[in-house]
Amino acid sequence: MNASSKSSSLRSAFSYCVQQVRSYDYHHYLCLLQLPPEMRRAAFALRAFNVETAKAMDVASDPKIGLMRLVWWQEAIGKIYAKKLIEHPIALALSSVVSEHKISKAWLKRSVEARIQDAQREPDEIPKTTEELEKYAEDTQSTILYMTLQSGGINSTAADHAASHIGKASGLALLLKSLPYHASRHRQFAYIPSEVASKHGLLIKDGGQTGISIESREGLCNAVFEMASVANSHLQKARALAKTVPAEAVPVLLPAVPAQVLLDSLRRVNFDVFDPRLQRGVLGIPPLWFQLKLKWHSWRGRY
Repeated sequence: MNASSKSSSLRSAFSYCVQQVRSYDYHHYLCLLQLPPEMRRAAFALRAFNVETAKAMDVASDPKIGLMRLVWWQEAIGKIYAKKLIEHPIALALSSVVSEHKISKAWLKRSVEARIQDAQREPDEIPKTTEELEKYAEDTQSTILYMTLQSGGINSTAADHAASHIGKASGLALLLKSLPYHASRHRQFAYIPSEVASKHGLLIKDGGQTGISIESREGLCNAVFEMASVANSHLQKARALAKTVPAEAVPVLLPAVPAQVLLDSLRRVNFDVFDPRLQRGVLGIPPLWFQLKLKWHSWRGRY
């Protein structure tokens, strides 16, 4: 491949990444637009990778096919670091980003391996504790922030700690929002831990199998409130670090804004994840209002 052809392929690959993020992860798409121009290419490639692995199980007609897709990405990461060419636009973009910014292989592996472990769970295999879901959120969401910081040459322990909390908050909030979808697809609330479900009278056991009952809407709302409170606590911890976080890291940490918006939307509907208002606009608020919130935080240098 000559230089001109390679450059054209890379441009197409990065354009594809932007389109994927805009189509499937719109609130984070808007966040990435607030980054300095020199950081956006890497950020969009990393976020597109997250989109691709996040939807692997949802777009597959058979769970086995979805799992195979995730394993393909696990193997692709190894090939990227071995400098082997992979004919996939997101893989091409990632390869360029890894080569230019020396992105940690461990973060990419950790992200896709968490998706694989989640995909291998049986439908009635419910996480025992909220801590398990916090780890899943960190592995799939915080890692993207770690790598974005790394791609921008931002080496800050405070920023990493804030990113950890923001990723956990974002991941937990999005899992709560997706509960109705997963319930309709698998007829299971697979992301409510058994300890939380048991506390609120939602845990059922039938023939050796464990499940979550949705007959008690009040119990479900109470369980969602408990988990949302954990997510909110992570946002508070992230913001408590704000004075020690370098200014150049703040735009990377803007995903704290959509996490807070979603938690506020849940509060307005009394933590009823089935309330249709949650599906309106961007995370339950009008798109223009969401963009204004994001712009305000960006302008003020806050997250």
